[in-house]
Amino acid sequence: MRTAYSVETVRAAERELMARLPEGALMQRAAAGLAVACAELLGRRVSGARVALLVGSGDNGGDALYAGARLARRGAGVVAVLLSPGRAHPGGLAALRAAGGRVSGDAPRDWARDVARADLVVDGIVGIGGRGGLRTEAAQLLGAVRRSAIVVAVDLPSGVDADSGEVAGEAVCADATVTFGAYKPGLLIDPARERAGALRLVDIGLALPQDAGAEALQHADVAELLPRPGAESDKYRRGVVGVVAGSARYPGAAVLAVAGALRGGAGAVRYVGPAADAVLARFPETLVHAGPPHRAGRVQAWVIGPGMGDESEPLEEVLAADVPVLVDADGLRFLTPERVRHRTAGTLLTPHAGEAAALLGRSREEIEAARLRSVRELAGRYGATVLLKGSTTLVAGASGPVRVNPTGTGWLATAGSGDVLSGVTGSLLAAGLSPRDAGSVGAYLHGLAARRAAGPQGAPILATEVADHLAEAWRDVMD
Repeated sequence: MRTAYSVETVRAAERELMARLPEGALMQRAAAGLAVACAELLGRRVSGARVALLVGSGDNGGDALYAGARLARRGAGVVAVLLSPGRAHPGGLAALRAAGGRVSGDAPRDWARDVARADLVVDGIVGIGGRGGLRTEAAQLLGAVRRSAIVVAVDLPSGVDADSGEVAGEAVCADATVTFGAYKPGLLIDPARERAGALRLVDIGLALPQDAGAEALQHADVAELLPRPGAESDKYRRGVVGVVAGSARYPGAAVLAVAGALRGGAGAVRYVGPAADAVLARFPETLVHAGPPHRAGRVQAWVIGPGMGDESEPLEEVLAADVPVLVDADGLRFLTPERVRHRTAGTLLTPHAGEAAALLGRSREEIEAARLRSVRELAGRYGATVLLKGSTTLVAGASGPVRVNPTGTGWLATAGSGDVLSGVTGSLLAAGLSPRDAGSVGAYLHGLAARRAAGPQGAPILATEVADHLAEAWRDVMD
């Protein structure tokens, strides 16, 4: 499990550790890890390489200066651009000069010249306590960075919010981020995540609590959660999922949701709706019924909404059932917080940003800019687990850390992929996983299948291809 902690939690752990260490020891640990990462990115070109340090006024700038001193001792030509000259870390500055590094001139044109010459640029402008975008002079300086230069952020890219992943103005776009002690939520969540580049965690000895602010499952975590049939299993022990989807206008949504459900681990899929012929033509193993849902037979979870159209009656009936329910797409349009809160069984809502915007009465742009805050607000308002789809898919419950899905590809932005996700996730619900685990595992497998479908170089994919690769994704996780 990759865990991320809030700035407050990290700061508290740092204070506790610094009280037990010699003065400056913690910064030296961070600087050593940063210098190693920079050297590896430069490869065999450390000696003679040109390194520019963008140095702010806090400890973040001190980390950059001490790391720069280490690189200078290895033969790199290191120059520090001091954005707040009177407040630069004095010990780090002295160490850099003692190692043969130099400080850029006072004029912005000197800064721009030194940055433009650099092979590697170290962003030590603002630390994890920073708020808001970069100041004008720092933002302008980034324009001088050559395209071929490597940009390394210290702890997190300057200008992004460490706790939320929000970006309120200009921010550094790094090729790599070297973070210390713990991941921060903003490094895992867009829009900040795309600015962080490759992540490297440097262990500096922090003692952190078990309860994280955010977490991302890895293969081993997913493998542990996946349902496995035993010798005595039958379709009901494995779980039967009901799917209410599709309409005369959108029969394909039913086919795609059923495709995901059949490959999601449940023992059987019951389809209810007007697209039975299309479903059976593709998947003859599906159990179909014209409806209403309560007459379709026994199920252990329901999926409702993909391509359903304007009928709200099936949603009311499904929500009245005492089994977990996943609501997606058209089904979300008829939800009220009161109706969901009154349920005794689990409820999982799976909106994309546009649907989340409608549920919260905001614009899509506001949701995309504040994904973490939005998913938490939705979960609290509806008393449900919420899977917010997007460039970083988030799963939030009423309490506990938000889960960030680490798999996927931009090629998943294709019609019908969400229907497949609903199906596989609903199947996991029927197999007995909690809404939080089902949403997290479903998103993980779905993203992995999409990567498989797109191939190592990346290529356009269809939603049906994502469904077709779910079994391979499952095997990848289990290997």
